[in-house]
Amino acid sequence: MITIYGMRASGNCYKLQLLLDQLGRDYRWVDVDSAHGETRTPDYLAKNPNGKVPLLELEDGRRLAESDAILCYLAEGTAYWPNGSGPEDAWLRAQTLQWLFFEQYSHEPCIAVARFIRGWLPSDHPRQAELPALLQKGAQVLAVMERHLAGRDWFVGERYGVADIALYAYTHCAGDGGFDLSAFPNIRAWLDRVRAQPGHTPLQHLPL
Repeated sequence: MITIYGMRASGNCYKLQLLLDQLGRDYRWVDVDSAHGETRTPDYLAKNPNGKVPLLELEDGRRLAESDAILCYLAEGTAYWPNGSGPEDAWLRAQTLQWLFFEQYSHEPCIAVARFIRGWLPSDHPRQAELPALLQKGAQVLAVMERHLAGRDWFVGERYGVADIALYAYTHCAGDGGFDLSAFPNIRAWLDRVRAQPGHTPLQHLPL
C-alpha cells in the first residue's frame, strides 16, 4: 500500500487525498504538521530533504515529492489523465502540465499564501502586511481562470481531470485567504461541478 505524508488542512496535500478517494484506491495517510515544524525533524528530512509535504512513499521505499508530480504519477493510466499515444492526447497532456505550472507558479503563491497568513499567523504578525498585494495578484489569477472557463466545463478537454483537481484544491477555499469569489461566476459554477464528481471528499477546515 502506498503512503502519503501530509497535512490534511493543506491544499497541496488535499489534492492527493481527493484524487485517491475518487479513484477508490487504498492508501495510508501519515499526518505531518508542517506548520509546527514536523517537516524539519531529522527523520522527516531523511525522507524528503526539502522538508515539505506532501510526500508519496511506495511499498518498495521509493519516494516522490511535489504535489503536482505526485498527482501526475497517481493519475497515470486512469480517466483523470490523457493516456493515448496520438497527437491530440499529447496536446491534452501538455495543456494539463501548463495548468499545473500555472497553479504552482501563479496561483498558489497568492491564493495559498494568503490563506496561510490569515489562517495560521497571529493578527499582529508582520506578514499580515503582505495581504493587500496578495489579494490584488490573486484576483488577477482568478480572472485568468474565469476567462478560460467561459463556455467550457473543465480546464482541459471535455472532462474532469488532473488540472481541475490541482486548481480546485486552493480555489475552493480561497475565502479563507480573504478572496471574494462572487465576481467570478464561471469559477463558482466550475467549483460546483467538481464538488458533484463521484468520490469527492471535503478539505479539512482550518482552525480559523
